[in-house]
Amino acid sequence: MMRRYLLLLALCALLPPPDAAADVVVIANPRAGVDRLSRDEVVNIFLGRFRQLPSGLSALPADLPSSQPEKAVFYRQLVNKELAEINAYWARLVFSGRTVPPRQAVGNDDLVSWVAGTQGAIGYVDRARADGRVKIVYEFSP
Repeated sequence: MMRRYLLLLALCALLPPPDAAADVVVIANPRAGVDRLSRDEVVNIFLGRFRQLPSGLSALPADLPSSQPEKAVFYRQLVNKELAEINAYWARLVFSGRTVPPRQAVGNDDLVSWVAGTQGAIGYVDRARADGRVKIVYEFSP
């Protein structure tokens, strides 16, 4: 029994920490007229404070479902908040009628396809999923 416990402990030590599992980047439609966004701009777009991209186009943010680990990583790195806090934030804003939350994608493939096909669209995915159809406009510092 002790041998199994030690083996399990050794295997767990080899796993990367949760945040290291996903290298999340912010992507935009290549026709959005945006090459780079600042951290503040990303925060303000995804928290509903900015409704326009720096290019003047309407900002159309998209979120991954809460079941996707990239969503938790994104909001933790962006504003140091857990998903429960983000959900409560949006519930207050929606109830007050001040703004609407980002579009809810079905999953990573849906988010990339929607961003690629929608001018002004912006989202976040694991770097490995950001293909030639989208442009990386923000990267978190290591």
